[in-house]
Amino acid sequence: MEEMDTMQTSEYSDIAPDAEKTKVEVKVDAPGGLAALPPASESSEKWRQIGEQISGFFAELPEYLGEFFSEYQRPLTTLGLILASVITVKVTLAVLDAINDIPLLAPTFELVGIGYSAWFVYRYLLRASNRQELSEEFKTLKGQVLGQDTMSQ
Repeated sequence: MEEMDTMQTSEYSDIAPDAEKTKVEVKVDAPGGLAALPPASESSEKWRQIGEQISGFFAELPEYLGEFFSEYQRPLTTLGLILASVITVKVTLAVLDAINDIPLLAPTFELVGIGYSAWFVYRYLLRASNRQELSEEFKTLKGQVLGQDTMSQ
């Protein structure tokens, strides 16, 4: 190890033999040339104006937002409902995908769906009288959802 240190010292000693001997003399008697700053009154005046503009904007921000929401209330509500429905559909699909990954649950749901479809066909679609009953129930539901005026049509 000691041999390695002496080899490194001798290796680098010829590059700068007088590097350790160089001395720099610094005089601090005379001040150096410093960059002149603008007068404090100009910069503080600019900052004051900028601060006034920012505080004025924030003071009127609630009024701006109130006007914006009152003017665009209907489109914002529609946009919010569309966004909420997209999120709801995505969450529902994620839950169904997670349930579908559980073994034996997907085939069970398929069997339940097939059974319900068979019952619905037998109950409402097989005979003409039952189809008429289904049509009346559908018209009643349509009248409740769309309003009573559609019942007379």
